[in-house]
Amino acid sequence: MSRNGRVARLTALLVADVLSSRERIDVDAARLAGHVRRARRIRAEIEALGPFWVKVGQVLATRPDVVSDTVLRELAHLHDAVHVDPFRLFEPVLKEELGPRWRGEFKDIDTDAPMGSASLAQVYRVVLPDGRTGVLKVQRPGTRQRVYADMAALRRAARIAGRAVPRIDSVLDVEATLQSVFDCMEPELDFTAEAAHMRQGQRMARDFRRIHVPDVHLATPRVLLQSLAEGESLRRADLSGVPEKERRKIGRDLLAFMYRGYFVERMFHADPHPGNVFVHPEHGATLIDWGMVGRVDRNLGSLGVMALTSLAQNDARGLVSAWTEMGRATPWADLAGFQEDMTRLVPKVTSATLEELNFGVTLTSVLRCAAQRGIRTSPMIGMLGKSVANIEGSVRCVAPELSALEIFEDVLGDVLVELARDVMSKEQVARRALELMVAGNSTVDQLRTVLRDLANRDLTVRVGLLPGHGMGKDGNGILARRVAPVLAAGLAVWGVRRIAGAASGRMTSCP
Repeated sequence: MSRNGRVARLTALLVADVLSSRERIDVDAARLAGHVRRARRIRAEIEALGPFWVKVGQVLATRPDVVSDTVLRELAHLHDAVHVDPFRLFEPVLKEELGPRWRGEFKDIDTDAPMGSASLAQVYRVVLPDGRTGVLKVQRPGTRQRVYADMAALRRAARIAGRAVPRIDSVLDVEATLQSVFDCMEPELDFTAEAAHMRQGQRMARDFRRIHVPDVHLATPRVLLQSLAEGESLRRADLSGVPEKERRKIGRDLLAFMYRGYFVERMFHADPHPGNVFVHPEHGATLIDWGMVGRVDRNLGSLGVMALTSLAQNDARGLVSAWTEMGRATPWADLAGFQEDMTRLVPKVTSATLEELNFGVTLTSVLRCAAQRGIRTSPMIGMLGKSVANIEGSVRCVAPELSALEIFEDVLGDVLVELARDVMSKEQVARRALELMVAGNSTVDQLRTVLRDLANRDLTVRVGLLPGHGMGKDGNGILARRVAPVLAAGLAVWGVRRIAGAASGRMTSCP
């Protein structure tokens, strides 16, 4: 089958999964078996399409608001079957990026046994001219062109899926969600961007004694030379000889470092799984592979702090408010139902440790409930959820007794201080002052227009209902939620009329 044919079939399978995701299949063995078969076909198609699609599938595995639980479980087993290519295939890349005398950059290269073979690059141990050991990452030939072609194909598939399920697309905004994933992945195609992320990560790590980021020795779009991380990855590390107190400190610093990225720096490592976290008993933890990062804006970061604070303080109402503001409620949203969902969920999370509760799964549960209740979530939340789930898995390898929320409460003071500094910076103060000036001028102009219309008896207030906006069975309750604002507006107009009438009386009366 052609590549386009596979993409079309995968799209059809995913749309079918979305359309059937609300069915009760747990009581129907035949229907359940059908869902399992479809989930396996989805996984098989993704793996057949190659590494880029596997990465997208791994993101989908953290999005219960997009795919069914059956597909979620299947995607958790996605395997990126990457073969090791001979070094001679990478030599042209090194020559193009570093010049014909590229071998002079190294004293030795271990070309026989690569340190790693990833979907987009291959990694080798090298010795630098000064004797230091380094890591050389070389992009696979033709990678950029293939990935951009896959991105274009996935965008087309997303548009088709959006037209097939418009009501669901109104909640998920499939194209925007995909774009956020692409934005996070594109630096993997340009190692100079990854190097910039590493340097920013180093600046972020200065305040954490046990957190490190490799040094960048050299970077071009397709070649990256960096220092060697100390220790072993958490997938292979034996921590039995590390004292419990030190393990807890490493785990705490990992979480605190990531919280700083999410809420203060607003740039975070999007893939901090155990394979990308190296641990050394004396040097702490080193985060590698900064190709996939996420970025959030100031408003989303602040709302994220409010959401986690509400979780930590067992405040379901506060969580609902912050989560809804991070996205938007659709016209058919059930906010009361979402409140009930969170009232049941939040108390289970507040004091649980990573050993007792999967915090990443909790965030994905909030995603699922929000989607089912008609609340569109910010596209970047999916990448945040993936990052949180990954760092939680890494910390669980080091110190499972830690509580992600308790660590958040510990560092909340520092986070708030940094946010306050940001708000009070010269740039932000100038911006707020400018906004007040513009708003003041606009308000004066608008008030002048209203008073002129009142004086000329030209002001008209129209009250009516749009179809489907009533209180009863013909509507969806929108008016019921807006009665208070409408009444307030009416009282304001009445007050303005009284003031204008009194002013008019004084102006026309004779002494």
